[in-house]
Amino acid sequence: MGLWSSRKPDDEVDNEDAESSYRPGQRDPDERTSLLPPATDDHHLDPDDPAVTPYNLLSVRSMRWVSIILLAISSLWWILLLISTFVTPPAMHSRGSGFFSFAYATLATGGLVVLLISYVTPSRSEQYSWIALSILFLVDTIIVLSVSRIRGEEGWVGIVSVIGACLVSAWAVLCDRVVEYGKVEEEERLTGRRETRRSLKEWLSVFAVTITLIAFIALAVLFTGNLIIRARDLSLAPPGTRYFVDSQKYEVHIFCLGDETDSRGKKVTTVLLEGGEDPVEYGLEGWVRDALGNKTINRYCFWDRPGMGFSENAPSPLSAGMAVDALSEALLRADETGPWVLVSHGAGGIYSRIFASRHSTEVKSLLLIDALPESQLDRIGSAGRGFVLWLRGILSPLGIDRLMGAIFRGRSRNDRVIGRSAHQNPKQIKAKLQENLVATTFTKNEIIAARAILPRDIPVVVTSSGKAVKADKRWDDGQRELTKLTDNLVAWDVVDHSPHEVWNDPQGRALLEKRIGELVRQKQ
Repeated sequence: MGLWSSRKPDDEVDNEDAESSYRPGQRDPDERTSLLPPATDDHHLDPDDPAVTPYNLLSVRSMRWVSIILLAISSLWWILLLISTFVTPPAMHSRGSGFFSFAYATLATGGLVVLLISYVTPSRSEQYSWIALSILFLVDTIIVLSVSRIRGEEGWVGIVSVIGACLVSAWAVLCDRVVEYGKVEEEERLTGRRETRRSLKEWLSVFAVTITLIAFIALAVLFTGNLIIRARDLSLAPPGTRYFVDSQKYEVHIFCLGDETDSRGKKVTTVLLEGGEDPVEYGLEGWVRDALGNKTINRYCFWDRPGMGFSENAPSPLSAGMAVDALSEALLRADETGPWVLVSHGAGGIYSRIFASRHSTEVKSLLLIDALPESQLDRIGSAGRGFVLWLRGILSPLGIDRLMGAIFRGRSRNDRVIGRSAHQNPKQIKAKLQENLVATTFTKNEIIAARAILPRDIPVVVTSSGKAVKADKRWDDGQRELTKLTDNLVAWDVVDHSPHEVWNDPQGRALLEKRIGELVRQKQ
């Protein structure tokens, strides 16, 4: 009884040791065995272990899912803006070109893709790039919101797009910082130190993302420069008045010059100009203004078609007949009722003829200057031309040609709005794209109907470019086709050596002034 020993049995010692920790080579673990070894430096994970990841943190995973949701929303918005280039969805009309909205949506969507691709490989270069983008987009947002004309043209669609791009870049900065802190925290917890080295795959990712973001920064700088030029251009006051049309959706510009009545108080015949491929103010108006100064005519008016000159863009689709309806509404608002002598150039001949068919009692005669016949609408409605116009429109927010023209060629805002550089204006590009999209469908049907309706006794003068008819038999045939519009052909003049802009030839300019005087004085 008194031989008790203080030494524990061997099996009890083993159980006690097993309870503290399990060591390889010892007996199999049981329910009392600790599954993890003590947290000592000898038991840290390898830095390359997949378990060492910032995804262990709920905040990092949550922000990634939010980024994915934002990418889905941004992608849907991008698709909607792409569609609106061709067909304007209800309530999404932009009185500007709409290309700026699409550009910001593209950068926002692309930025979210870049963010998700490089989500777990944050870098200083990436963070600084996102900060730079945020600042540039913030500047753009301030410009869009502070310049009333830009704000009016972009509407809520453009404002949402530019603010969205700004918020996406700010969100990317936040995500990058959170992931960086999470990465450091998990490395220190699981490996015992912060990992400073990167694998080749990580270095390639950082390099590719940094280059991509630098490209985004360059694009954003060009956007900002173009917005500044655009703000400058929109400060140019139109010579006439803008009128809202089509249920207040957009404004068109009308200008009239001269006396409405003669010395006897009788209402004079007004010349109504319709431009061709360029704004009326660039060339066509010049010789008519001279005719007014020479007393050949008493008064003239012109308008800028939607998207041209000082007019805003209309919703898509926009056919020639729809544009003529806008002109009719604007003339009514301006209290201009004619009588009219219609003078048109190039593609403008289509619009003038539709107008004449719908206002036959007010139209006295037509002067068609190297006008486009309906049989050749494919010249402006071809698919290839449409693709080129669309591509030019998509690239137009960069404004490289406009910036270079302003910096190195001394191009003024007058040049860019109604002058030699007007073809670079995104609004005009959009107008030509709209014209292209429906030229061989809606517009063709409208002009065929107009030809059938046009009274056969309306006097018509056709003046053609000598160079064009000699170089292109199809164009010659088209001009001959125009001489048969009515039974009252006053003259068909082919001006030798004159270009498409016949008034740029001295002989053509003199002949045009003579013909317009004859038509104005002609009694009907």
